[in-house]
Amino acid sequence: MLEITRKLTEAYGPSGHEGQIRSVIREEIESMVDDLRVDALGNLIAIIEGDKSGKRVLLAAHMDEIGVIVTHIDEKGFPRIAPVGGVRPGPCIGHRVRFVNGTIGVIGVEKREKIDATPTFDQLYLDVGAKSKEEIPVGVGDMGCFDRSFVAQQERWTAKAMDDRIGCAILVQLIREINDRKPEIAHTVQVVFSVQEEVGLRGATTAAFGLEPDIGIAIDVTLSGDTPKPFPISVELGKGPAIKVKDSGMISHPGLVSAMIECAESNEIPYQLEVLTGGTTDARAIQISQSGVISGCVSVPCRYVHTSSETVDSRDVENSVELILACLQSPLEIE
Repeated sequence: MLEITRKLTEAYGPSGHEGQIRSVIREEIESMVDDLRVDALGNLIAIIEGDKSGKRVLLAAHMDEIGVIVTHIDEKGFPRIAPVGGVRPGPCIGHRVRFVNGTIGVIGVEKREKIDATPTFDQLYLDVGAKSKEEIPVGVGDMGCFDRSFVAQQERWTAKAMDDRIGCAILVQLIREINDRKPEIAHTVQVVFSVQEEVGLRGATTAAFGLEPDIGIAIDVTLSGDTPKPFPISVELGKGPAIKVKDSGMISHPGLVSAMIECAESNEIPYQLEVLTGGTTDARAIQISQSGVISGCVSVPCRYVHTSSETVDSRDVENSVELILACLQSPLEIE
């Protein structure tokens, strides 16, 4: 899975501009699914036909990543920027941003009265190498994503956009496993590579409405509580995928949580339980679609979420594939 993760995390794809990453995923899976289409909002939807008497199970991972957008260009030729998604200004300083045309910009900051004060986005600018406003290779409305290469150090993988390209990688690998191993899949699987999650779960909202699933499972990252003085959460890298119980946007269906725990334990797959007090996933949008959908989430523990160096453990990634596959082979009779 290392190479597909490298390819996905290094691709360009801020919210609303997922075309490049969608093309990469489409090329990987189009020969292995029964139906493949792109909806009006840009979601890539793949259907794998299973047992007709089973459920319609929607699996969702979002293609988009956080980034910045050019709001205006000052008289000296420095683009000014605003966040796209949950970008914090402090960690941006000195980082590089890549635009769809290949232009690289370095994020700088104006002089502050107190050097230790946290800057605001109004104080940030981009240096794209232009000597004047007339030479600017980007314009108002152009979006950039962080420019950072994938790094693997033993089991630990670091890259920009692990949120949520690692979820996309898991679903690509799941499709490969189903195609190669031909396991008995008890359900029709609706795989959604969604758009615009970082700006409001928009792709999953429309996809779930159109697909009308019986069960929905998002695959996303969550925080890790194993660094010095971490955010308080009982999730660590290397101890298995986290089965979400609750986050700030949704409460997972207790029956689905129990079913996933049973699948993990019966197949000797390590797992953790996740209670996240801030943030949510596509599962929230799926859960409240139409008249309601039984929903939950498989989360990959991740350090440094919403930075350009998000870090996961490959064992958690591989076990996420195995857990979801085990669920698809089970009856998922949920009350």
